Amino acid sequence: MKLAFLFPGQGTQKPNMLQKLPEHPAVEAVLQEATEALRESVYNFNSNEALTSTVSVQISLLVSSVAILKVFEAEGIYPHIVAGHSAGAYSAAVACRAIGFADALKMIKLRGQLMEQAFPSGYGMGVITGMDEKTVKELANSCFTVAEPVYAANVNAPDQITLAGSITALHKVIDRASTSGARTAEFLNVNIPSHCSLLNSVSSSLHEELSKIKFRQPVIPYACNRTARLLRSPEQVREDLAFNVSHPVMWHNISSILCEHGTRLFIEMPPGNVLTSLSKKALPGARSLSVDENGFGNCLVLARRFCSEHS
Repeated sequence: MKLAFLFPGQGTQKPNMLQKLPEHPAVEAVLQEATEALRESVYNFNSNEALTSTVSVQISLLVSSVAILKVFEAEGIYPHIVAGHSAGAYSAAVACRAIGFADALKMIKLRGQLMEQAFPSGYGMGVITGMDEKTVKELANSCFTVAEPVYAANVNAPDQITLAGSITALHKVIDRASTSGARTAEFLNVNIPSHCSLLNSVSSSLHEELSKIKFRQPVIPYACNRTARLLRSPEQVREDLAFNVSHPVMWHNISSILCEHGTRLFIEMPPGNVLTSLSKKALPGARSLSVDENGFGNCLVLARRFCSEHS
């Protein structure tokens, strides 16, 4: 039986989330390393005002998740497998030791900058629940124009599909979904059209820059965003970090694959509990916890017990 650490992506951010991390030497070390790598206080990136920027959001997510990862490690808890959703994949890559934290910070900052430069305004993401992928794709196609593109994007669950594209087209799809039987249809707190072909150029630039970064052999499997396969080579992880931003995240398939490989305890790093909720729904036979929702202390106790029973 295996323990998986899950790392959330954009949309889960919360103002001042770094100030809410537990007091622990490992947290302080991560915050200090981030401040030195960024050459300014890491706290500058997680204020309510700062989080209107994709760059600040992605930096804050990485720092928050890695800080708690390092606390678990300091307490002797290491995952058997890791998975990160979208920007969370960079935290997962740090967790499996395919990339160093400072290099991940450099690349996640560039990722955010490239995304903002490509689409500074007028674009975003939405989510529809209560409809399958085929139906959502048909709705998106019916609203698609070259001037106002929109795409079905991430498959978070069989009946939870995200959208990416122009705000105008997103409004159309969301309105049509709302009147066509969707349980919910709403905008996400994401101002970039991630995980569709609109970001192909961003992926190309990221791939070029990531090729200059030293990657190492992962010490544990890393779940690929695009294919849900478990990756074990540095080159495969490098490619996923580059190209996941322009491809749908197959999160439901990832959850299923992790369970098939023996994962029975999922712990989500902060912020939020989005991935925990998805795991509980998709994998009722497994235990799913969120550090934010359940508290670090409770997660640590359960992780220790689990690792002791299944060592």
